[in-house]
Amino acid sequence: MSTVIVNTLTGTSTAGSISVTGEGNSTTTNLQQGLAKAWANYVGSGSTLADSFNTTSATDHGTGAYTITWNNDFANATYAGSFLTQGTSTANTACYCNLYYGGMAAGSLRVNHFNQAAEAVGDSGLVSASGHGDLA
Repeated sequence: MSTVIVNTLTGTSTAGSISVTGEGNSTTTNLQQGLAKAWANYVGSGSTLADSFNTTSATDHGTGAYTITWNNDFANATYAGSFLTQGTSTANTACYCNLYYGGMAAGSLRVNHFNQAAEAVGDSGLVSASGHGDLA
């Protein structure tokens, strides 16, 4: 087994485009397209980011409503936005989560946390979100 140690990978035909052969040598994946372009992790009862990449801020709009603002916008609002929320105690860890209608913009993702156990909108103990797509 060999180890390759480099600081930069550059494609031969397009600088940012590198294909990786998958398991079984039957498919290839474009490395640039497969990476998360932004992500965030924060406690849902405030706006302090615990950790993040390409994320400017998290905004708490009130009970169960949050917006994550990306540092570098996506090319459009049709990127793949995903998120996970967690209840604030063992009594309400079951949750149903959804995006607000029209909640995806090129520069942000809006998240709503619904506490299924309490059958009401509620603050989340943890919000994790990511975006996959082309940056502007």
